[in-house]
Amino acid sequence: MKSKFWCAAFLLLLFVNVSKAQFVKKHGQLSVFGTQLVDKDNNPIVLRGLSFGWHSMWPRFYNEKAVSWLKKDFNCNVVRAAMGIELGDYSYIKDPQFSKEKIEAVVNGAIKSDIYVIIDWHSHNVNLKEAKQFFEGMSKKYAKYPNIIYEIFNEPDYETWWEVKNYAEEIIQVIRENDPNNIILVGCPHWDQDIDLPAEDPIRGYTNIMYTMHFYAATHGKELRDRTDLAIKRGLPVFISESAGMEASGDGPLNYKAWQEYIDWMESKKLSWITWSVSDKDETCSILKKSAKSDGKWRDEDLKDSGIKVREYLRKYNKEE
Repeated sequence: MKSKFWCAAFLLLLFVNVSKAQFVKKHGQLSVFGTQLVDKDNNPIVLRGLSFGWHSMWPRFYNEKAVSWLKKDFNCNVVRAAMGIELGDYSYIKDPQFSKEKIEAVVNGAIKSDIYVIIDWHSHNVNLKEAKQFFEGMSKKYAKYPNIIYEIFNEPDYETWWEVKNYAEEIIQVIRENDPNNIILVGCPHWDQDIDLPAEDPIRGYTNIMYTMHFYAATHGKELRDRTDLAIKRGLPVFISESAGMEASGDGPLNYKAWQEYIDWMESKKLSWITWSVSDKDETCSILKKSAKSDGKWRDEDLKDSGIKVREYLRKYNKEE
């Protein structure tokens, strides 16, 4: 009897681990149904994970092993590769080849780990020519992989929605010529706060488009959630592609209560969410200390409080349905 029990227990554990290991194989091609992100079977799906910090500032974490560790230890089912466009010595503008290599290391790691990955054009300004060239190449290379999500403008700051929309339509056209299916994320003005503007005037003529809202819980309160609720009610598909529990500066103390309120709200709405960031800067939002190795295998003592908390959230909520 004991041998039968242990055999059954082993098979159950094996099944759970295999299911966990094959997240994209299970859910496949994502799409948008109404305002909801859904999987290949049209079942609602919620992606939860971590964003790497600017590749141009913390390139050492941009490798396949770090991605593997984020899946294994943090339970991430998605990661975000934040390619710095202008900031840093290794920015895309200064060194496009290095930048692409770093982004592709994360993308390839996500494909290998069978999780989803966001290719994030991490800029606050319009760089239309460069963005078109970059996304043309990425969409040609990765169109066949259902793992891919394109984020084409991280956080417009002072651009109008008219400017952002026109930019987005040009980039979307370039991507759709190569990749007709994978999700495209579009930012909105005021650092992804003015989600009401695209709700009033959304992009037409394309499918599988979502719009990003970003929050930092110690700064942004219920008003932003209410604004987002109204946008969703008006039919806008929303994806929270950057968020965390401290102030919008990325620093200051964690507000655990406000962060939990956002988590509860996102979970109730089935909104996908990404937390910022895998980096070791001396600030609250960087989840790692300087002692952290480049390729994962981080000990608890390598994690800051934000890293401990987001790992707790991801382990709790990323249980395979």
